[in-house]
Amino acid sequence: MAEKTYCETCNRIFTNEDALAMHNSAKHFKKETPKNRKKIFIWIFIIVILISGYFLISGKPLTGNSINEDSENSVQKITLSFKNYNYYPNTIKVKQGIPVEITLDNTINGCFRSFNINGLGVSVYSSNPSKTVKFTPDKKGSFEFACGMRMGYGTIVVE
Repeated sequence: MAEKTYCETCNRIFTNEDALAMHNSAKHFKKETPKNRKKIFIWIFIIVILISGYFLISGKPLTGNSINEDSENSVQKITLSFKNYNYYPNTIKVKQGIPVEITLDNTINGCFRSFNINGLGVSVYSSNPSKTVKFTPDKKGSFEFACGMRMGYGTIVVE
């Protein structure tokens, strides 16, 4: 009769070495070594730092001014884009009585192309960047601008 072999970890008896080898590979796989854990920890740390950095950089407040005043025709030209699921810049400052021309660039799609400033009587659908939103602010104050569904919004400040 052949000598039986047994698993030293769980004390089970097997009829041959092949059966024991299969058992060990299935039941007693090699555990992570401290060196492997250190590598995994380093990679997780690097990924967390990269993701955090991305959110810190892209999470800036959505304010700013991108007015390009055309002195020849005395028009305040503004270009809006789409960033962080909203219009960018999110706050615009313009001067009262001077015509404003807002361009919605190629990053703006869908209902965001329907541009409204209720307090100033502006309601325009800009099908593409060549169709600009033109108006002359006739009163001072802060006015909300929004898309047709009010999913995107911002503030225009008339000084």
